[in-house]
Amino acid sequence: MSIFAAALLQSAENVLQQLRAKKLTIATAESCTGGLVSALLTEISGSSDVFTHGFTTYANAAKISMLGVPQTLIDTHGAVSEEVARAMAEGALRAANSDISVAITGIAGPSGATENKPVGLVHIACARAGFQMLHSVHQFAGDRTAVRLQAVEAALALVTQQVAA
Repeated sequence: MSIFAAALLQSAENVLQQLRAKKLTIATAESCTGGLVSALLTEISGSSDVFTHGFTTYANAAKISMLGVPQTLIDTHGAVSEEVARAMAEGALRAANSDISVAITGIAGPSGATENKPVGLVHIACARAGFQMLHSVHQFAGDRTAVRLQAVEAALALVTQQVAA
């Protein structure tokens, strides 16, 4: 029995198979998902052959110290922004020395929203050494758990796209 739904587990299994087929490793850098992508990937036996690191950088200080996100990016654009998601992905790629990284930052709610950044806003970036970084922005609906699980699903989709590049 798993804490994750069967469909989400299948998506993760597919991602791991694609990574194995291309002999690629992956690291995660998560904020609003609090390590759910890492937990999902490592829920699958044998994932250690491709999964290298999981950075849960919930606080801005962690984004700065663990991933090297510049304080000026956070000050200028906010932690929930395309710029910070991209910097998190770059930092995870570098810190983990992996082939691919995926980063997630967002507002899961129910608090934390601002006029310009509502609950459900999530930025995801996926970096791959030697390839163009991918970014997606989402406005998810539902409660905190729903937003976080939708972000995990979207992150896997972005990784799939990056692996196929």
